[in-house]
Amino acid sequence: MTQFSQLELDEAGLRGLVAAAMDRICGQLRGLAEQPACVTEGGAELARALREPLPQGPSPVAEVLATIFERALPVSFNTAGPGYLAYIPGGGLLHAAVADLIADSINRYVGIWRAAPGLVQLESNVITWLCEILGLPPGAGGVLTSGGSLANLSATVAARARLGEQFLDGTIYSSSQAHHSVARAARLAGFPAASVRAAPVDELFRVRVAAIAAMIAEDRAAGRRPCMIVASAGTTNTGAVDDLEALAELAEAEGLWLHVDAAYGGCFALTERGRLALRGLGRADSITLDPHKGLFLPYGTGALLVKDPAALRRAHAAQAEYLPPMQEDPDFVDFCELSPELSRDFRGLRLWLPLKLVGVAAFTAALDEKLDLAQHAHEVLRGLPELEIVAAPQLSLLAFRHVPGRLRGDEPAIDRHNQRLLAAINRRNRVYLTSTVLDGRFVLRICVLSFRTHRDRIDAGLADIAAAIAELS
Repeated sequence: MTQFSQLELDEAGLRGLVAAAMDRICGQLRGLAEQPACVTEGGAELARALREPLPQGPSPVAEVLATIFERALPVSFNTAGPGYLAYIPGGGLLHAAVADLIADSINRYVGIWRAAPGLVQLESNVITWLCEILGLPPGAGGVLTSGGSLANLSATVAARARLGEQFLDGTIYSSSQAHHSVARAARLAGFPAASVRAAPVDELFRVRVAAIAAMIAEDRAAGRRPCMIVASAGTTNTGAVDDLEALAELAEAEGLWLHVDAAYGGCFALTERGRLALRGLGRADSITLDPHKGLFLPYGTGALLVKDPAALRRAHAAQAEYLPPMQEDPDFVDFCELSPELSRDFRGLRLWLPLKLVGVAAFTAALDEKLDLAQHAHEVLRGLPELEIVAAPQLSLLAFRHVPGRLRGDEPAIDRHNQRLLAAINRRNRVYLTSTVLDGRFVLRICVLSFRTHRDRIDAGLADIAAAIAELS
């Protein structure tokens, strides 16, 4: 056997490799619910132990898989498990894993329509479905991205294009609770740091629309060029949803681009309660959505959806002699003209396949369950003595802290107490929570968004919170 032939797996070799990997995957999934929600102890030592030189020859399959599953994997956040209530959970839907196996095996390029018209159409179907879910008008379109950060960047570039060479005088308005990728996107798009203005929020952590209106008037009077409003449809800190209707009215009146960062919250538009909370979403010029959040897909599946796809094309398209002719037929699309990416994977299949195999109703039911679970957690927590709900769930995220009577008035001591409380909850390892800081207060967060999280795990987490409070008391 030549070294070249080792790169080509025959059918028997492929089946054997997949079978060996599948044995490991199934074993991992079989015990998922019993695995700790988070293990980080010994991470530095493990990482150092896994450093290795460039392999010069082959290694046994069993040995390689053991490195992944027995050594590297156990020390990690268990993001695929039911107890992961931290940050904004991702899903890891197994149907999508099969889609990735198919997509990577056939290895077709979908950045240009002519390279794989049928496969590009499958991904275009996905974009159309997402636009429908969010209430965008007919003719809307967009592109799948690696996640919300890249989607926010492309939306900012599209908004900037309307200012032409005068964009350095442009201004962008967002909430003080906006995701940090909003300011980063503006910086990467070339806007000066002072161009991004963060407006204050109300008691529900929603941006104050009147404050943005006043900033716009102030900037116009100073000779600056208001460009873009960035609204939040589910902030990372508290899950707050801005008044999208009012912001749409303001953007239209002022002639500004309205972008909605709905990375976390947008998929709740599938539910009746979500559509009510997100009313006005379909009026946006652009929307960031993360199907790897609200549709439970593997990490690396984001989307930017726009009312007018031509605006994305004007901002991103570029020509080169070595590229084939781009599409002029409005029924088809070259995705490379809608984003910064030319080389990219076939992301669309990891959403198309689950939706085809399962149907959208199953996703709607799962999201309704997450809304119910967050409300249940809220009801139980607010009944605990000396527990303060800092942010009630507007979708499936809530924030709280414990304020013992003996510590009232001493905010630094309350913060230290809640830091210890968080550690005591997570030490039990049935759920994993994270924290944030709101109005200078250290608070704990619960975000329910895994398709594997059900009432039993939420009740276990609530019991751990109550037990941790009793322990610290």
